Amino acid sequence: MEAEGLSIGWDVGGWNCDRNRLSRDALVVIDPHVRVLGKPWRGNLRELINRAQTTHAFVQGVLDLCEVPITLRGESRVRLGIDTPLGFSDAFMDLLLNDRAAPDIQASASNPYLFRFTERFLFEQGLSPLSAVKDMIGSQATKGMHVMARFFPHRVQCGVWSDGGGASAVEVYPSSAKASTAVNELRARCLAASGLGDPAWHEDERDALTAALLAWLLTFRPALMAWPPAQVAQREGWIFVPKDCLRG
Repeated sequence: MEAEGLSIGWDVGGWNCDRNRLSRDALVVIDPHVRVLGKPWRGNLRELINRAQTTHAFVQGVLDLCEVPITLRGESRVRLGIDTPLGFSDAFMDLLLNDRAAPDIQASASNPYLFRFTERFLFEQGLSPLSAVKDMIGSQATKGMHVMARFFPHRVQCGVWSDGGGASAVEVYPSSAKASTAVNELRARCLAASGLGDPAWHEDERDALTAALLAWLLTFRPALMAWPPAQVAQREGWIFVPKDCLRG
């Protein structure tokens, strides 16, 4: 079995989610033919994150947890779709680091401290992304950002991180896909090709599958995804969602 073109979905749990019944890390791996490989995994990735010394070891550890019978050899084209904020807004960082205040603050959805450009854009498109600052997902966000810093430190372009080789990672938003015909059709195709029907998975695992499908679309059907406009700050990153879930 080849590692080329694998898409991995990671629904991120908190740093210490070991005993959290409602929310833990979850992983799903799909191949280029949109088939689930191995089994979904749910638990806490903290031990693997601490143990792995290279991107290769981290990705191999993910495949092992999902019982995917693949041994990575050299550089492999693998894309990780991560469901958590992978950055903070420039205004928030400017406030923290430089004591520089933003202009008047009004509605929550337009607050530049609470939301990045990408999240404010999604609000305008009828979606409701969470804030790493106000919605109690700072643990998840720092966990995802920590993984970027250790294993995917190169910004290839806004919202796309790389290990400098074939592995890359992006931020995705599974909840947005509920209104996406493209993703719903791809999910049905995936479950049928995998012989899964309607699996009795935990919600975390379902979100991880959607994250993997969004990563697959970015690789194989990139025109179906909304890409960042030129004015987005590289440091803030970008949430990749399917175009057909946007009202505008």
